[in-house]
Amino acid sequence: MESVSGTVTHDPPPAGGRQGGPLIVTEDTELLDDLLRLCAAAGATPEVHHGVPERRGSWEAAPLVLVGDDAARRVRGAVRRRGVVLVGRDQDDSGVWRRAVEIGAEHVLMLPDGEQWLVDRIADVAEGVGRPALTVGVIGGRGGAGASTLACALAVTSARQGLRTLLVDADPLGGGLDVLLGGETAEGLRWPAFASSRGRVGGGALEESLPELHSLRVLSWDRGDRIAVPPQAVRAVLAAARRRGGTVVVDLPRRIDDGVAEVLTQLDVGVLVVPAELRAVAAAGRVASAVGMVLRDLRVAVRGPYPPGLDDREVARLLGLPLAGEVPDEPGLSRPDAGMAPPGAVPRGPLARFCKEFWERALVEAGAA
Repeated sequence: MESVSGTVTHDPPPAGGRQGGPLIVTEDTELLDDLLRLCAAAGATPEVHHGVPERRGSWEAAPLVLVGDDAARRVRGAVRRRGVVLVGRDQDDSGVWRRAVEIGAEHVLMLPDGEQWLVDRIADVAEGVGRPALTVGVIGGRGGAGASTLACALAVTSARQGLRTLLVDADPLGGGLDVLLGGETAEGLRWPAFASSRGRVGGGALEESLPELHSLRVLSWDRGDRIAVPPQAVRAVLAAARRRGGTVVVDLPRRIDDGVAEVLTQLDVGVLVVPAELRAVAAAGRVASAVGMVLRDLRVAVRGPYPPGLDDREVARLLGLPLAGEVPDEPGLSRPDAGMAPPGAVPRGPLARFCKEFWERALVEAGAA
């Protein structure tokens, strides 16, 4: 059993698909008002009863049960189950522990101190938190390496394979991935709208608020003056994106600031795009050194053409990184609104084939295939 009196980090319960809201058991009208308010903040609609529900299976099937301290006696004979939280207000009431044991509660929570923890827990069950998204970051070994093109191609390919896909533009000076996808005028929020985000961002609300282009969602920058968002906002948004499952692809800048460091901590795999040039390899070595301080799984993707004595394996050896493969050239890449498909949109094109093979390996390695 765990006492919760403040913001607590916890592991979400395993689930598959949306589960619905919690079951609330209380006759305390003030406590009920507080719990309803917290459910609304978490985007959940609860079922409310004064005691154990008469409908068979309701108690057992609820993803989370919030029992008011006033109702502990009335649920004492209920079937023991996981996910029961005893909620009260009196911090000095030592008897609450005994009542929690009697009903098999996993947690004792005191309001108002435990509100943020409870909102997080309710949101977890409402969203049906399951396997987090496989999150891949793409970064150029030098300027003009083609990282943004590869990031777009990976996202487009993922979406074509039927995976829920989010493409995140983490480079405010890159001109906007929505432009590369031909969607700079598409309706939806951009990064500046999330600058004040703190704590938890709802994954479903995030997804629905973003522009949808080529069957994927895109979080990019607008054309305003803001060129950064606070690290805590980056953390909240990326965590929400990962909770939705599927894949998240992040186009990273070559500089490592606090916001980028937050992104790196949430990546599963990093791909360093390096042209096969000695100067590019030297520059990429510095990038790899900085990124490798945070990200453990960094791989190199090499772009030709190759000068004499240099190939993709040699580039990987020089950098001391595993080889993700050779990124093929795809002539004719342009903006979709100029009459051409975006990167990776041609299923039989060389870039799409590279991306398809990348996802097949990465998903198997992550145990998500």
